[in-house]
Amino acid sequence: MNILILMCDQLRGDVFDDGHVCHTPHMDRLAARGTRFTRAYTPNAICSPARASLMTGRLPHAHGVLSVIHTVDDDQCCLRTDLPHWAQGLETAGYRTGYFGKWHVERSRQLNTFGWQDFACEGSPALQANDAHVVGDAPWSLEWSLDQPPGYGSSRFYGAVDTPPEDRRVGARVRLAEEFLDDASSRDNPWCCVLSLQEPHDPFVCGSEALSAYDIDSIPLPESVDDDLVNRPGIYRKAAKVWAHMTPRQHREAAACYYASITEIDHLFGALLSRLESAGQLDDTLVVLTSDHGELLGAHGLYCKNFTAAEEVYRIPMTLAGPGVGQGQVCDGRVGLHDLGPTLLKLTGCESMDTGGDSRSFDELLHQPQQTADWQQGYAEYFGGRMLLTQRVVWDGDWKYVFNGFDEDELYHLKTDPDETHNRVHDDDCREHLERLCRQMWARCRDSGDASLLNSEYPILRVAPVGPQF
Repeated sequence: MNILILMCDQLRGDVFDDGHVCHTPHMDRLAARGTRFTRAYTPNAICSPARASLMTGRLPHAHGVLSVIHTVDDDQCCLRTDLPHWAQGLETAGYRTGYFGKWHVERSRQLNTFGWQDFACEGSPALQANDAHVVGDAPWSLEWSLDQPPGYGSSRFYGAVDTPPEDRRVGARVRLAEEFLDDASSRDNPWCCVLSLQEPHDPFVCGSEALSAYDIDSIPLPESVDDDLVNRPGIYRKAAKVWAHMTPRQHREAAACYYASITEIDHLFGALLSRLESAGQLDDTLVVLTSDHGELLGAHGLYCKNFTAAEEVYRIPMTLAGPGVGQGQVCDGRVGLHDLGPTLLKLTGCESMDTGGDSRSFDELLHQPQQTADWQQGYAEYFGGRMLLTQRVVWDGDWKYVFNGFDEDELYHLKTDPDETHNRVHDDDCREHLERLCRQMWARCRDSGDASLLNSEYPILRVAPVGPQF
C-alpha cells in the first residue's frame, strides 16, 4: 500500500462540511470514497509545534518545538533528536519516501535524518528559483493591506492576482510531487509522498479566475464577528483592535480570497489524484487530507491563529481514503493530528513507534466510525510563541475547557454554543464540569510528563480551578 499525504497550512476543518460556501469538488469526492472526521483537532495552534507533533506523535512539551522555528533562538525551539519519526519506520520497511513543500519542523532541513529520502523544502534550490518570481509584476484585480496599528508598517493581507496557481508558489510544490510520483510509480517498492503546501495561510492570495466563482456579497460573516470578547483573556481584545476598522465588505473579500485559494488547491489535488489513477496507482494508495491548524477568518473579530483556543483554529480537516478505509463514512471521534503517524504505521503493518502515550492509532474508526466511545476526549498545548503564554485545551464530549495561565480561563458547551461566545467558567451550574475537565488536564500533564506545568505547587502559581493533587 502506498501513502499520499496532502497537507495544507491554516486550512479550516469546516470548509468540507455539507453546505459550506467553499467549492471543493475534488476533496468532496475523496471524502465520498473514504472517511471524514468532523472533530479532528491539532495538538497546537501554530505551525512548527503542530508539524513536529505530526512527525513524532508527541505533544509539544515532549518533542521540544514550542514556537515557530524561524522566530526564536535555537535553544527555545529545538526538536529532540532522540525521538523516532514514523517516516523512519516506513523507510525501514522498504518504503521509498518523499517530502515536498513546507517543512517547518526544525531548522537543519536535512529531512533524510528523519526518514525522507527525496525532499525539497524551504530554502531548497529547486524551490528558491521558482519562488523568486512567483507573482512578479502580474496585475492584481483585488488587493487590501493591513496598516494598523501605526508603526507596524503596511502588509498585504488578501488579494487576487492575474496569475494561475500553476505558475505561483503552490504550482512548484505540486510539480515536484508529480515528478516523484511518476518515478516511484514505475518501481516495485511501495512509496510515501507528502505534498505540503503553504496555502491557504495568510496573506490570502488567490487567482482572479478562482475568485470570480464566488459572489462576495453573499458570503456569510461569522456569527461571532462582532463578539465583544468580555470575560475572555484581555489579549484577545487587544488583538481584535488590529482588525476593528475592517468593513463587512472587507471581511467578505478576505473570506472569498481564502476560499478561492482553497478551490485552487482542490483543483491541483484533484489533478494529482487523476494522475495517480491514470498510472494505475490510486486503488492501492491511502490518501490523507489534513492541515497543521485552522484559521479564525473573522471569528470573534480576529484572523490568523495563535493564542485564542477557538474551534476555528483547533479544528482541522482529516480525511482518509483508500485500502482499509470504509467509503462514504463520517466520524465524529475526536482524533488528533499527532494520531496520524501511529495510524499509518498500523495500516501499513509497520512496526509501531514509541509515542510516550501521547498518541494512538485510530485505524479502528476507519471501518467502525460509530465506535467513538473511547474518542471523546482531546488535549492540546500552547506556549504562546513570542507572547509567552501558557495554555492547555481539554475537550470531553460537548464540553471544552481552556486553561489560560496568564488570564481568564474559558469553559464552553459546544453543542449549545458552537461559536464560543458564552464563557461559562464562572457559572455555578457548570462548576462540576469545570473541575472535571481541569482534573483531566492535570492527568494528561502527569501521564505525558509535562513537569513544567505539573510543578505548580508554588503558592503564586496556584491559579487553576483545582490543583494537580486529586
